[in-house]
Amino acid sequence: MKRYVRPVVLSITWFALGAAITRYYDIHRLTTLQPVQTAKSPAEAGTGVAGDKGGVDVAAIHFDHEPLWAYGFDASPAPGEKARPQNPPNRDLRPDEDPVEQTRPRRIKGSNTAYSLVDIRDGQNVIDWFPNDHPPMPNVVKHGPARLGKATRGCASCHLPNGKGRPENAPIAGLPVAYFMRQIQDFREGRRHTADPRKPNTNTMIELAKALTDDELKAAAEYFGSMKWWPWTRVVETDLVPKTRIVGNLFLPIEHAKTEPIAGRIIEMPQNEEEAETYRNPHSGFIAYVPVGSIKKGKDLVTTGGARIVGKEFIPGKTTPCITCHGPDLMGAADIPPIAGRSPSYIVRQMWDMQQSTRNSEPAKLMRLVLVNLTQEDMVAIAAYVSSRVPPGLTPPAKLTATLH
Repeated sequence: MKRYVRPVVLSITWFALGAAITRYYDIHRLTTLQPVQTAKSPAEAGTGVAGDKGGVDVAAIHFDHEPLWAYGFDASPAPGEKARPQNPPNRDLRPDEDPVEQTRPRRIKGSNTAYSLVDIRDGQNVIDWFPNDHPPMPNVVKHGPARLGKATRGCASCHLPNGKGRPENAPIAGLPVAYFMRQIQDFREGRRHTADPRKPNTNTMIELAKALTDDELKAAAEYFGSMKWWPWTRVVETDLVPKTRIVGNLFLPIEHAKTEPIAGRIIEMPQNEEEAETYRNPHSGFIAYVPVGSIKKGKDLVTTGGARIVGKEFIPGKTTPCITCHGPDLMGAADIPPIAGRSPSYIVRQMWDMQQSTRNSEPAKLMRLVLVNLTQEDMVAIAAYVSSRVPPGLTPPAKLTATLH
């Protein structure tokens, strides 16, 4: 009987694939070709909170089931609590730090450049430790949308010059240009919000998206889309994790010893805090601790949706297999995004956002149907498996290998 299981499951999967792709392109054939609309002035670049077109109905969000760790929190939001606006980056000296130390040139291994802490913190003039890793940064990637003036920040200040991103934001290297541009349009038009109203960088992203010109958007989309994606998050199954503190929605270790129960979470943190935080080293990766057994369970959900054959009876799974649209290698197709080897915190965050209806593009609505029956445990398992995948042919360069071991 076992020899029949795989062909039957694959037949069902590929039938679903054909239906899903047909439906997907029926919906997007026209919408993906529409021009992106920009805000008329910087004053219109709002915060994207509830009240905007497509704003969030906070009362409908099931905060009792929120994967708090995916958003960088350890407690549920209080009634009415929301994000404080993020201050624009600047070159001001910090009063609680030695001025000499803040202005002293620093170097990191493998780089021929030197930057001070003031330089590193200046997100309006993004530093570039390894300029040979990528094409020349467009102005918008290095300096941000010009129309925001002193309130702007470069795309690479958060997502890094190589587009790797960090657990608290998004990994955007290698995204299809059409997908990238559609996400910006969703931010602009109120179709993409965060399900946790306290997360500040989503509102910042909405403000930046509204201020982008079409030329700036195209330049950023093509720049990041031109890059290959090299996984730089090492996924480790464990029962215990180091004790952590949360800084800027990112988990940082208090100690190296693993003494705290993982308790069904994913705890993603820098492999080297100083390199990642102090120097913003785009060659210094992350480690994601996941519950024991989650990768195996995730493989089942990702590849079969949890479907079973009992005797001669086919038992449907609780979800559509991820490989149906994202492909057997999870690298996407056309304007369906690649997900293999990306941040598991980000993956869970986006699944929960879509499940809670705070992402409302047509593809997100289709995803909501896929996610409707998933529990937080299911999402953890899916993210653990997907993030652990390194597709064939995408072996990281030697200079990045250390981040994965």
